[in-house]
Amino acid sequence: MNEVQVLHRTGQWCHGRRLGNVVAYDVRILPQYQVAGRPTVDRSYLLLGEGVQLTRPAVFGGTMEGWWYVDLVEIEYAERGLVVHDMYVDLLIPPAAQRYQVLDLEELADALREGQITPAQCADTLTATQQFVNRYLRGPEEGPIGPAHHFPPEPVTTLAQLPSLLDGSAES
Repeated sequence: MNEVQVLHRTGQWCHGRRLGNVVAYDVRILPQYQVAGRPTVDRSYLLLGEGVQLTRPAVFGGTMEGWWYVDLVEIEYAERGLVVHDMYVDLLIPPAAQRYQVLDLEELADALREGQITPAQCADTLTATQQFVNRYLRGPEEGPIGPAHHFPPEPVTTLAQLPSLLDGSAES
């Protein structure tokens, strides 16, 4: 397991650990998004090469407890570490992963329309979204489109067992 730094979209540099093509990192939830009585740290997982970030938001309680929030992202390799750029498209996946919701496609369209992203970035995001659905969420009754993978990916399950990464002191 290698140490890595990740720049979260909130502007926080976060300590992380890389296992294969997955990076786990912890980020403090900004005060305006915190929920009383809930944890104040989220652990996120970057699926390198897939343009995907997975999080089980600490603020999700009640009927959404244990749901996954999936961000389609662009990952930039910088001198200090990885820089995560949100590419607007999100998915919500309940624990059973038998259904999902696609969110924010209008935000992707607005970003393209307003010149915040290029047509190539938009196309890459849409392709990554479909590949993620095909790889992790497509049910056997829908027929195969390439090899199916377990959701969440095995390295995510392993990295979820690490203690807090906030201070960078987790065992390597």
